[in-house]
Amino acid sequence: MTRASLDKQPHEVASMFDDVAANYDLTNDVLSLGQDRRWRKEVAKAVDARPGQKVLDLAAGTGTSSLPFARAGAYVVPCDFSLGMLREGKRRHPWLPLTAGDATKLPFRDEVFDAVTISFGLRNVQDTDAALRELYRVTKPGGRVVICEFSHPTWAPFRTVYEEYLMRALPPVARAVSSNPDAYVYLAESIQSWPEQAELARLLQRAGWSKVAWRDLTGGIVALHRGTKA
Repeated sequence: MTRASLDKQPHEVASMFDDVAANYDLTNDVLSLGQDRRWRKEVAKAVDARPGQKVLDLAAGTGTSSLPFARAGAYVVPCDFSLGMLREGKRRHPWLPLTAGDATKLPFRDEVFDAVTISFGLRNVQDTDAALRELYRVTKPGGRVVICEFSHPTWAPFRTVYEEYLMRALPPVARAVSSNPDAYVYLAESIQSWPEQAELARLLQRAGWSKVAWRDLTGGIVALHRGTKA
């Protein structure tokens, strides 16, 4: 799958991520010019994991994004539907309870987690509304959701430059560092077709989340959305 306009069939998306698992973290670091590290620090602050809490890290990939929550003393469950990513994660972090699961049909009981989070994965889910409802279902009352996702720069000139980078510069860079550069063409297109910040906030509210808010990172390249389960 190389076109974001295609229906996001779960087996096709999972296969794509299987192919890039080995170099995924390195490729992201190169393509984001190191900004992904800063973004993940902001996610960790927003989740605010504490000792004894249970945290679901959805679309966790190799588990790299789960490490800050574990360091904070929380019991973190990294969950992903790419078996290739999970295998790579188990090789790197054998002590993490990596779990296979579909975001639209999570393999967890109701009201299990104090916090749920997903970074750079929601736009790859076939049914966004279903995923947001599932995150709501498995969260305890009073619990929180944090979504970090590529979004749209708010300053028009910067937005133009950014979109040029996505479609012109990203593919050749991906060819140099990724095992499956076509996957990054899909990812670039999926970023462009993703809803803007306010629309994602409305989707969260429709799924039942309250106190929904967001803030832009790096001029809106990324948006950090938050919500609470009443």
